[in-house]
Amino acid sequence: MATTAIIIAGVLAFLLLLIVAFIAANWAPERSLAELRGRWAPAPSLFVDVAGLNVHMRDEGPADDPTPVVLLHGTGSSLHAWDGWVEALKETRRVIRFDLPGFGLTGPSPARIYTLDNDARVVIALLDRLAIKRCVIGGNSLGGAVAWRTALAHPCRVEKLILVDAVGYPDHSISIPIGYRLAQMPALTWLLKNTLPRSLVKQGLHNIFGDPKRVTREMIDRAVDLNQREGNRQALVERLRQRRPSALCKRIPELTVPTLILWGGRDRLIPPDDAKRFHRDIAGSTLVIFDDLGHAPEEEDPVRTVEAVKRFLDPA
Repeated sequence: MATTAIIIAGVLAFLLLLIVAFIAANWAPERSLAELRGRWAPAPSLFVDVAGLNVHMRDEGPADDPTPVVLLHGTGSSLHAWDGWVEALKETRRVIRFDLPGFGLTGPSPARIYTLDNDARVVIALLDRLAIKRCVIGGNSLGGAVAWRTALAHPCRVEKLILVDAVGYPDHSISIPIGYRLAQMPALTWLLKNTLPRSLVKQGLHNIFGDPKRVTREMIDRAVDLNQREGNRQALVERLRQRRPSALCKRIPELTVPTLILWGGRDRLIPPDDAKRFHRDIAGSTLVIFDDLGHAPEEEDPVRTVEAVKRFLDPA
């Protein structure tokens, strides 16, 4: 018995040492907005007060565009995901993008509300703040869900809709990044708020790209830095607890706005079956699938994917 107790004690001590070593190696305390904005919010970044948030946004292109293009990023991402599209569109279109509540440099919601309906309210509040009566709205993943819910709730404010690997139907993921899984485990909340293994971030990006070789060092740096923004990791935990992504999926056929459905054929988080379902449910929609791309095609290959967007925005 004594020998068994010694062995158990030794194993527990070894496990404790491993945990301490992991924490020491991956310690990543929260960082303030002031620390991060120099690198990640140069001009033309702006911070505007909207719906109780200090929203990080960029507004580029011709100010007289009657229907600006509004782009919404996915979970764990930021407005930077649209850099390539904006570069290609801003000569002829006004393009607005911003960090959703709990992400990027916008930071956490003071009310700790992270529902899709609240995200849609933030979109409308921002449009009102900018005096935009009508827009084209598009989004990737989570941002796609916010986009179509905004179009559903406020059809008079949306001229066209762009869904990029959008959330909408019951989950049937083939592969989920490890970080997302860990964020849904309450016992690990403290660990997630105080550590951030770079290898875990890299694995997550590799998981959502069709070709992991397209993941750049800057993408990893950005994801690490912005997830350390004060309050963001706790906000992600709370958002995942509040999520009801498919709650309104039966209403998707009510969408009548012209819609482009753009998808990565190698998306393992939201497989292309969902793209085809959106296409069936939204009458008159246009479906474009890029067979070699993954869950974030706008970031993985912006040059090729934005061409489909240009054709959709200006079919003539």
